[in-house]
Amino acid sequence: MNLEKPEFSKTDVEILKRETLYQGFFRAEKITLRHKLFRGGWTTPMSREIFLRGEAVGVLLYDAERDLVGLVEQFRVGAMDEPISPWCLEIVAGMVEEGEQPDEVARRELIEEADVSDLELEYICNYLPSPGGSDEKMHLYCATCDLSQTGGIHGLPEEHEDIKVHVLPADAVLAELLQGRFNNAAVLICLLWLQINRPRLRGKID
Repeated sequence: MNLEKPEFSKTDVEILKRETLYQGFFRAEKITLRHKLFRGGWTTPMSREIFLRGEAVGVLLYDAERDLVGLVEQFRVGAMDEPISPWCLEIVAGMVEEGEQPDEVARRELIEEADVSDLELEYICNYLPSPGGSDEKMHLYCATCDLSQTGGIHGLPEEHEDIKVHVLPADAVLAELLQGRFNNAAVLICLLWLQINRPRLRGKID
């Protein structure tokens, strides 16, 4: 297997038809397409629905000097049937608007959701949360900052945001990493990254 260069690219997909199913803050489309096959040739035409969400940004807050992690808690409609709670512990996050760069979104959302502005950003990675049915791309960052005075309730009321900021010892957070309290990919990826990079980040303050 060659991990450096995929066998196929987007030029190996032929879009035959696109239909808008819904147009609101987000968009849903029905796409009729065909694509090349590993065994050779092309598929017959197929239809797929896709949720067009665009790019988003997520930021983990970490205080290396005090070894603290900052997380936000808010209600999520998609988690209404979760046995623990529909209120999820997450990283700070927001959508990339037209003309914005991901790092700009990270800084904007940190102010809106956690009232944090004095920080250093480090890029972690990007990933596709659900490529089987959505085009969303998530950019992840770590923001190193002083969390000693961070907390409280934040968010924009006009956007129905009611966001509680938690500042917790890193040891306690990482001890619960895979125990079910963290149930979304962005926070899990960031905390796993922190588990690996925590010694390096703490080493910067020595």
